[in-house]
Amino acid sequence: MLQRFIFCIICLQFSLFAAGQARTAPPEQANQAGVPSGQPKNVADAAREVTANAPHLSAAGPITLQVDATQVAMKILHAHLTIPVSGGGETTLVYPKWIPGEHMPSGPITDLAGLKFTAGGRPLVWRRDLTDMWALHVATGGANQIEADLDFLSPASGSFSGGASSTATLTVISWNQLLLYPQGTAAHDVTFRLSLKLPRGWKFGTALPGAAQSGDTINFAPVPLETLVDSPVIAGEHYRAIDITPPGEALHHEIDMASDSDAALDMPAETIHDYKQLIAETGALYGARHYRDYHFLLTLSDQVAHFGLEHHESSDDRVDERSLLDDGARMLMGGLLPHEMTHSWNGKYRRPADLATPNYQVPMEDDLLWVYEGLTEYLGDVLAARSGLWTDEQYRENLAAVAAGLDNRPGRTWRPLLDTTIGAVFLYDAPGAWSSWRRGTDFYDEGELIWLEVDTIIRKQTNNAKTIDDFVHLFHGGQNTPPMVKPYTFDDVVNALNQVAPYDWRRHFTERLTSLSAHAPLGGITNGGWLLVYNDTPNTIMRAQDAGGGANLAYSLGLLLSREGRVADCIMNSPAYQAGISPGMTIVAVNGRRFSPDVIHDALAAGSNGSAPLELLVENSDYFKSVRVDYHGGNRYPHLVRQANEPDLLGQIIKQHAASVPAGEPQMGAPTIR
Repeated sequence: MLQRFIFCIICLQFSLFAAGQARTAPPEQANQAGVPSGQPKNVADAAREVTANAPHLSAAGPITLQVDATQVAMKILHAHLTIPVSGGGETTLVYPKWIPGEHMPSGPITDLAGLKFTAGGRPLVWRRDLTDMWALHVATGGANQIEADLDFLSPASGSFSGGASSTATLTVISWNQLLLYPQGTAAHDVTFRLSLKLPRGWKFGTALPGAAQSGDTINFAPVPLETLVDSPVIAGEHYRAIDITPPGEALHHEIDMASDSDAALDMPAETIHDYKQLIAETGALYGARHYRDYHFLLTLSDQVAHFGLEHHESSDDRVDERSLLDDGARMLMGGLLPHEMTHSWNGKYRRPADLATPNYQVPMEDDLLWVYEGLTEYLGDVLAARSGLWTDEQYRENLAAVAAGLDNRPGRTWRPLLDTTIGAVFLYDAPGAWSSWRRGTDFYDEGELIWLEVDTIIRKQTNNAKTIDDFVHLFHGGQNTPPMVKPYTFDDVVNALNQVAPYDWRRHFTERLTSLSAHAPLGGITNGGWLLVYNDTPNTIMRAQDAGGGANLAYSLGLLLSREGRVADCIMNSPAYQAGISPGMTIVAVNGRRFSPDVIHDALAAGSNGSAPLELLVENSDYFKSVRVDYHGGNRYPHLVRQANEPDLLGQIIKQHAASVPAGEPQMGAPTIR
C-alpha cells in the first residue's frame, strides 16, 4: 500500500505567457492552480525578465548568416553575420541562452570565440554585460549595418547540442551556436537569410525549407529565428536518406542518417517497416499533424554526445555507430525516435506556458516537465510497442526496469517529484554518483508511470469506452496545421482530462507530485493486470545495457559497477552501503578472485545457497580494504507477471492501433528539397 504525505493544496498562479506572440495561440486558461509550483516571481526575477525583453536597437531588416563548416573535422565552425541596426550609438546583441528542449540555460557561450565587429570596414568596440554573460554591447558609431565574425569551437564533451557534435566525417549543425540577435527581439519577429558551406562531397538533411545547393554551398529560404533554431542540419561523408512515408499519408517523413562508416547505415528492412508503422501509429493516436513534413536526423557514431532532442519538424537523435547492426543496441534505441517525434505534438505544438518564452533569453520554468517529458515518455514507449520497434515482452521488460529503478530510489523520501522538475536546470548535469539519493530528472520515468496510471483510470472510469488516446486527440489533435505553439497550464490538462473521464485529477496529480513515499506509483501496472516481481532471470533491457561492460546489481547488492569494477552508484541503505561501499571506490577482487562482471554475478548466485558473506577487496583513493557483505539473495532482476483474474489492460494499451503498413523496399536518395 502506497503511503504519501499529502500536502495542502495551495492555489498559485503561474505566470502568464508573454503577450503579443503573433504565431502563438493563447492558453486555454489564464490561471494554474492546485500544484505547488515554487515561489512566485520576486523582484529580482521580474527585473531579469524585463532586462531580457528590454527593447534595444532592433534589426531593421533580415540578418544574413553565412556558416563555413569546411573545417568541421578540426572541430571549428566559422560564421559571418550582417546585422542591420536602426542608427544610434550602441546596440545590444545576445547569444541564445535558454535552448528549447534542453530546459536549462545551456547556450554554449564558453565555446564562442574569435568575435569581431566591424562597420564599413572599421573595427567596433564591444563589451560583455557585467551580469548577463550572453549579452554583448556594441558601439555602432551611428552605422545602420554591422558585420560580426565568430567561431564556434565544437566541444569534445558536454550535454545535449552543446556536446560533441562533429567527427572527421560528419557533423550536426545547431544554428543557435552560430548566431547573435538583437536583445529584446521576439524569435518570430527577426528573419535570417542563411547559407551553409560543407566539406566537399558531403550530403545533408534538414527540415529547413527551400534548400538550394550550388557545389558545396547550400542556400536556404529566409526563415524566422524561431524556425532556424528549431531546424538543425545533419551532414556527412557517409549519408543515407530513407523515405518512411506509409501509403496514404499526405505528408513526407524521412530518416536522414550520417555515420562514420557506410556499413553502419545498413538499417534492416524490418526496422524500416517498423518506422513506417510508427508514422501510421502517430496518425492514429493524434488524429492531426502540426508540421509540413518530418525528418529524423539520426547520427550513428561513437564519437559524439548521445541523446535525443526534439524539434517541431525534426529530431536530433544520436546513438552508437553500430546501433542498427547489433540486435541489443537496436532494441535499446527502440523508444528514442518515437519519444522525440511525440514531442512534435507534446512539447512543441502543446507547450507549457512557462516554457513558451518569446525568445531565448527569458528564463524558462520547468515545473510542468512531468507532462512535457513524462507524458512523452509514456506515449513514446507505447508507440514503440504499437509500431513493432519493441515486442510486447520488450515493452514490459523496459517498464519493469523503469518501475524497479524508481521503487528503489531512497531519494524520493526527501525530494518530491515536483522538485525534480523545478530543479531540472541543475539536475540534468548532476553527476551519476549518489543519484539514487539525490534523484535526477526522474520526471521522465516517473512521469511514464503516472500517465500509465491515468490511462488505466480512464479505462476503468468509462468501462473501457475511453482511453488516453481520447485525451490525446482532444488535447494535441484538432486540424492539421503548420508549426505553431498552443500553450497550456495545469488547469488545461485537468479540464481536458475531465472532458474525457470525470475524476478528481487535480488531487490525483497533486498527491503524486508532492509524495514522499519510499515507493514508486505502481498503480498503472497493477491496474493494468500486472505485478512487479524480482527473480534471478536477467531482465532483457538490463542485459542489453550491460552488454558493453559493467554490472547492474541495483536490486541485489545495491551497486552499479563499470567493467573495471568502479562504483558508479550505491543505493543508500543497501547491503553494499551498509558494508561501507560508496561511489568512486573500485571493487578489485571478489572472494579472492580478480573482479569481472561475470565473477561477481557467479559469486552472488553461489552465495544464495550458503551462509558465508561475500568478501570484496575494495580500493578507495589508493587505499585497500577487505569488505564483507552479508547478502544471500542471489542475482535479482525486475519483471512484470500477470495478475490472476485481472484483465490485461496493458496488452490492450500496446496493441497495434493503425492499419498494418505493407512490407516493401524503402525509397533511398537525397533529402527532399522543399
